[in-house]
Amino acid sequence: MSKIKIDLERKIGNVDRRIYSGFIEHLGRCIYGGIYEENSPLSDEHGFRKDVMDAVRPLRMPLLRWPGGNFVSGYHWTDGIGPKEERPRRIELAWHTEESNRFGIDEFIEYCRTIGTEPYICVNMGTGTLDEAQAWVEYCNGTGNTYWANLRRQNGHEEPYNVVYWGLGNEMYGRWQIGMLSAEDYVKKAIEFAKVMQWTDPNIQFISCGLNGWSDWDRIVLEGLASFVRYHSIHIYTGSEDYYSNVFSAHQAERALRNSQAMIDIVRYEQNIEHPIHIAYDEWNIWYRMREADTRLEEKYSLADALAVASYLNSFIRHCNTVKIANLAQLVNVIAPIFTNEQGLFLQTIYHPLRLFSEHMLETALDVFVDSETYTLSPEQEVSPWPHRVGDLGPFKMLDVTVTCDTSERELAIAVVNRDRDHAHTATIQLTDPATLTGVVAYEVNGKSPEVINSFEQPHAVNVQEHRLDLEGQNINYTFAPHSFTLLRARLA
Repeated sequence: MSKIKIDLERKIGNVDRRIYSGFIEHLGRCIYGGIYEENSPLSDEHGFRKDVMDAVRPLRMPLLRWPGGNFVSGYHWTDGIGPKEERPRRIELAWHTEESNRFGIDEFIEYCRTIGTEPYICVNMGTGTLDEAQAWVEYCNGTGNTYWANLRRQNGHEEPYNVVYWGLGNEMYGRWQIGMLSAEDYVKKAIEFAKVMQWTDPNIQFISCGLNGWSDWDRIVLEGLASFVRYHSIHIYTGSEDYYSNVFSAHQAERALRNSQAMIDIVRYEQNIEHPIHIAYDEWNIWYRMREADTRLEEKYSLADALAVASYLNSFIRHCNTVKIANLAQLVNVIAPIFTNEQGLFLQTIYHPLRLFSEHMLETALDVFVDSETYTLSPEQEVSPWPHRVGDLGPFKMLDVTVTCDTSERELAIAVVNRDRDHAHTATIQLTDPATLTGVVAYEVNGKSPEVINSFEQPHAVNVQEHRLDLEGQNINYTFAPHSFTLLRARLA
């Protein structure tokens, strides 16, 4: 029998709700035909798909990152303002399509307000200029009688947008990126961008462009930009056709977060940086099938992928003192939890753990003790299209567990991924404190097999089953089904 031991005094830190954030890019059908579809009977007066917004709102995403992604390095934001009929139609070089520019900065801000999220803008450091970045901040946040602030007002938006979060470019290390730079050249350029942007609005916060958290690029960028940035981004996607390699792949994120924190600590110490620098893991997901542009990256997610996503989220909880922002890439159609056509949508498997974490996980992460069976990967199982491995071969615990409590210590949320493909695992959940678990509710994400997917024909093949449990005590036993994610909510009496 497995054991999950919970001590309310063993607190890791505060869980920042911004780890449940999202990302949209002008790629495939993410925006056009996803969140935005003009003249559709499913859309409102702004062109926003109402059914998509109804699906997005339960995710309660605190931030939404836009406009990219690779797209941003060739994007000129001024193309997307003013009367839509007068906006230029451009060749789009990142994904080899055409950009109508009918969805721009004003539409993005309106969308954020409509779904109740905060904007996070990534600026063009590929073909973009200093003047363009400065003007973007002034257009969004300017309050004076100046050209760009007045142009925003002229376009019908009297009050400033007050955009706080600004990313300094996207993946500028990559050959696939327009305007690829060396780390040293990126630092020089980013410093100048940061200066003029912050001189325009001293209240904004910057996210530096990181790689995987342990590379020379990350080290050079942190050393050069530590005095300017509050966050350092990392991008790691994982995934594998092999079931166990796939569900354990989220441990690569933990390796990245450990190494990133070590680099940040060294740089802050050596440079006597007083302000904190945290990680913005602003692109993450399972992605290994639809990788070419002509597929529009329309990944169809299995139950196994949902289990891997749940383990990613557990990783963010465990490393809550390091990662304060995380943005699932992306929101609709493109490697996304929501999938649409002209008539409607269905929720992909990965939607369900995202919603459960956002809705039920609480403010304080606890350092939970877990004893369960383990699994060790063979080298042959680490088959992945990505250049990085899972991180090591294990052994990995079959039960991946995090626990959070509220600030008053009256409620618990226990997130458990049973990554065992074939066997249920019964666990004794023990409180070390003299308290009683009561009012236990289980929310279980599962399906007939790890390979099952949701679709328009079978939208609920993987779904959430809710069970109220007749369990109470300082210790309770619960059996976690094979290939399942379960979130237990309980009161402490």
